[in-house]
Amino acid sequence: MDESFIVIPWLSAPQQEFVDHAIEIWIAGGWSMWAIAFVAFVMCALAASMVITMVARGMWVSSDKRIARMVAEPARRRGNTGRLIEAALSTGTLEGVDGAFDQYRLAELASFDRKLRMMKICVGTAPLLGLFGTVTGMLATFAALSSGSGGEKTMAQIAEGISEALITTETGLVVALPGLFLQYQVARRVESFKVFLGRAEHACHRAVRARMSDSRKQPAAVAA
Repeated sequence: MDESFIVIPWLSAPQQEFVDHAIEIWIAGGWSMWAIAFVAFVMCALAASMVITMVARGMWVSSDKRIARMVAEPARRRGNTGRLIEAALSTGTLEGVDGAFDQYRLAELASFDRKLRMMKICVGTAPLLGLFGTVTGMLATFAALSSGSGGEKTMAQIAEGISEALITTETGLVVALPGLFLQYQVARRVESFKVFLGRAEHACHRAVRARMSDSRKQPAAVAA
């Protein structure tokens, strides 16, 4: 290309040429490319938001051995998980343990389910937008063919229509396929943490039952 669309000073000549070629392809894809780009941005923003939230709130999956230690030793109860176990055990009842964990799930995990559903919608929308761009590109192609004027102008219009049809289809798939993998990875991490919460809740149940059993035995021993 003789003239660059956007000149980036720190890029080398091959890199600048790659950027120019990418912008040229983007423009050839038509207005559907903007809709696909918006979907891709929303999808990536949702995934980044969930990962950052999990890291910031310490939503790590621990082994059963570590869970048992946190339940048995108050000094090991650190982070959000430690505070959750502390709050659950402080109730002293099985119903209180269930209530503490249910409240945590409602407060912390409900937003993840909503965002995962939105990501799934974005993954399904991207190829549909690409298909819509394919239809508009083919309509432009048929319009150029029906004009009947012939010559280089008609051939250029036909080429533009075919380019739009193929570019939008490819872009929709390029967004959807990595998005599907990204959604699977985030969903798997969320589900692993839900399983971890279930194991922690079960460990708290065992600890509360043990305390209740000990409290029943003590009066019996005193009476004897």
